[in-house]
This record gives sequence, structure tokens and C-alpha cells, in this order.
Amino acid sequence: MLRKGIDCIGVCLVYFCHDGNGNLLFMKRSQNARDEQGTWDVGGGALELFNTVEERLKLEIQEEYMTDVLEYEFLGYRDVHRVLDNGQETHWVALDFLVRVEPGMVQIGEPHKFDAMGWFTLASLPQPLHSQLPFQISLYEERLARALKQNI
Repeated sequence: MLRKGIDCIGVCLVYFCHDGNGNLLFMKRSQNARDEQGTWDVGGGALELFNTVEERLKLEIQEEYMTDVLEYEFLGYRDVHRVLDNGQETHWVALDFLVRVEPGMVQIGEPHKFDAMGWFTLASLPQPLHSQLPFQISLYEERLARALKQNI
């Protein structure tokens, strides 16, 4: 069986969820997370065979955050090349989105993967961040700030 990102290029969706009031949702990865335990991350998940991108985006947000997508915007894509702690090289193509959700409905839908969640602004990001986030944020910083109505 082929392993996504290792034996073949994986395709994933990564999403910055926001509340419409300038706050972004981050989750703290638990000790049971696949990698980068203890870091703060935005949501994401692999595209699955026979799901459209939009279907998968909505399913992933429902699974991780227990809420619906109110609106979304495609930000762009990135080639993600990483070396995991065990030395394994991976290659993913990430489709990045900005997604508005209802903040009162959000809760941790996968408690085995996440220890905490919180709402943060671009000026007050939680630490430590997942290794991919600094580049991802810098790539979309102006668009995120404009959408969140924040000064950078």
C-alpha cells in the first residue's frame, strides 16, 4: 500500500479558520499527534480519493472543529518538502484556504490529536508554532491581514 507523501506525492488541505472578527483558530498538537507534538497548528487533512476539494474541506473542518464552513477563500498552493524526526523525507502539495466558521460552535473534535485550542491574532500567535506555519503565514500575510482587518 502506498503511503501518501512518502511513496507518492500527497495532496492535503490546510486551513486558517477565523471568526470574522480578526481571530484565527489554532490547535495544540498532543503527544499522540503524528509529529511535531506540543506545537500550535492550523487545521489540515489529506485529500481522499473521490472527494472533491470542497467536500473534503468541509468534512475535515467538521471532524476537527465540530462546526460548519460559513465561507471560504482559496489562498494558493505550496510544495511541502519535510524531513520527519525519523529521517523520512516527505513531499506534499498543500492547498491553502482561509475559512470563516462560527466561533461559538467550535470544539475539539479529535481530542486524541489535540490538547487545546485557542483564538489568536496575527500579532499574538501562540508558541511554539508548527514548523510549516512561519513560511505559510509569511506567504499569505498581507491577504490574511486584509481579510482579518488587521495591521501588519
